[in-house]
Amino acid sequence: MSLGFYKVPIAKNDPVRSYGKNSPERAALLAEVTRLKSQTIDIPMVIGGKEVTTSEKIKLTPPHEHSHILGHASKGTAQHVQDAINAALAAKEKWAAMRWEQRLAIFMKAGDLLRTKYRNIVLAATMLAQSKNVFQAEIDAACELIDFLHFNVEFAAEIYGEQPYSPDGMWNRLEYRPLEGFVLAVTPFNFTAIAGNLPTSAAMMGNTVVWKCANTQIYSAHFLMKLFMEAGMPDGVINLVFSGGKDVGEICFKNPDFAGVHFTGSTGVFQSMWKAIGDNIQTYKTYPRVVGETGGKDFVFAHPKADVYAFSTALTRGAFEYQGQKCSAASRAYCPASLWDRLKANLTRDLKEIKMGTVEDPTNFVNAVIDEASFDNIVNYIEAAKKSNDAEVILGGGYDKSKGYFIEPTIILAKKPQYASMCEEIFGPVLTIYVYEDEKWRETLKIADATSPYALTGAIFSQCRYAIEEMTEALKNSAGNFYINDKPTGAVVGQQPFGGARASGTNDKAGSKLNLLRWVSVRTIKETFNPPHDYKYPFLEN
Repeated sequence: MSLGFYKVPIAKNDPVRSYGKNSPERAALLAEVTRLKSQTIDIPMVIGGKEVTTSEKIKLTPPHEHSHILGHASKGTAQHVQDAINAALAAKEKWAAMRWEQRLAIFMKAGDLLRTKYRNIVLAATMLAQSKNVFQAEIDAACELIDFLHFNVEFAAEIYGEQPYSPDGMWNRLEYRPLEGFVLAVTPFNFTAIAGNLPTSAAMMGNTVVWKCANTQIYSAHFLMKLFMEAGMPDGVINLVFSGGKDVGEICFKNPDFAGVHFTGSTGVFQSMWKAIGDNIQTYKTYPRVVGETGGKDFVFAHPKADVYAFSTALTRGAFEYQGQKCSAASRAYCPASLWDRLKANLTRDLKEIKMGTVEDPTNFVNAVIDEASFDNIVNYIEAAKKSNDAEVILGGGYDKSKGYFIEPTIILAKKPQYASMCEEIFGPVLTIYVYEDEKWRETLKIADATSPYALTGAIFSQCRYAIEEMTEALKNSAGNFYINDKPTGAVVGQQPFGGARASGTNDKAGSKLNLLRWVSVRTIKETFNPPHDYKYPFLEN
């Protein structure tokens, strides 16, 4: 039992290191990149705290140098998924019964280990396996994940402390129980922070987890598991499997103890999951929690009175950082005709300066896209625009996959606001711009709202406060994360809780108490000190 009402340390956003020229942190990180790249490692699954290997392997290569082998991971089967479920259920009772402050201390320690001992290891792994430059790896795999771990601890403590009012003669209290069963966490390639947050946020609240990461993120996930285990996470609390998505769904969604899924990935996969859960709804002991953040077709809309320099910088950074492979990346923009010439000049200057290449050279702003399938999909959009009468490629458009999956930052000018690359998610370094007549900005706002099924992030630019108010209202359902005079990327834990609606997900706001509340089942307890001894109420008297 707990012996006090404990206050956890106040969470603070981890400072972002600059990695400037000749800085010691830059030298140390690049040395770690070299060290990891010089090794070829075998990566096991982790089930019930034990390393599990198989004869069938998944080859792990850097997207920017696909001839190099970082390691091999043991490919799992459906049986390994079942074993992970069994391990999670076996660990559940003891984990749920652990005092909350002891449980949360594990994740506080994990955050501190990532801040220190594991920082360069996880950063270097993310740079190599997911082709992130120094800065993008820093803000993701270090700062954001540290923030998730520390802020979620603070949010969890606040949740446990939220209790109801008790009138005289009774004591009302809330008990925040973990869900009844296991939680499935399915994580994407593009953010190591998301890969770390999805399983740990559920585990913090007393749940045990089966974790399926993207194959292209296995390499950095391996080091995250080492981090969690060194922090003191008990066996079976989080179980990491490398089985195929079909096997994971087939086994998990038919299990009566399935209690919830924490997902980030494509809209199509999430919708198929939701359907499978619905098809098996009569199987479960309780209605599962379905939490997902999926795709986006994120917009940047400039009013005629926008600051064109701020607008162009937001597009360059928002569209091309991490090769546009952020769910929040700017992928469509609306520019008033009066600003177009200056915007085009600014973007032309930026794209001429941007360097593209491997992560070992920190001066490269752009690196490779994640794999060949993604490369081919993005190239198809570029080639279609080159041939279309409704669009033209005005900047970039080059690509090469002979050594790595490199695609130049590309800007398409759409002649129609419903052109395909204005509507469809591409997930690459491609920005499509539609130029509208200044006086039609209100009409174009309606087009922007209706163009895409997604509603993840969006940004507006104007120096007119009346216009800002009107634009904010007109686009109120278009983005779960809405930015005024800033790019639509870069949400910070504890500052801008992240998530969108419509086809972009359930908007459960990762990095906030709202998300953690999804991983508990609340029991209300009323204790009466002097219960009545007679059924008769006063109104029954003659």
